[in-house]
Amino acid sequence: MAKYSRSASKGVKRALHRRKKGTLKSGKGGKGGTVKSRKQAIAIALSEARKKGKKVPKRKSRSKSKKS
Repeated sequence: MAKYSRSASKGVKRALHRRKKGTLKSGKGGKGGTVKSRKQAIAIALSEARKKGKKVPKRKSRSKSKKS
C-alpha cells in the first residue's frame, strides 16, 4: 500500500519545478517571499494536498519541551 497518493506526489513534483523556476511563494495566499529551500517546497505541496483531502500521512507532532 502506498503512503502517498499519485496526485499528491505529482503536486510535490510540480512544487519543486515551481521553486526552481522561482514562482513558488510561501505564506497565506502566496503573499510571502519566494521559496528557496527544497524542504520548504515539499512541505508546502504536502500541506496543499492535505487541504484537498488527498492521501498523505499525518504531520508529525512536535515534541513539547519539558519544564523544570
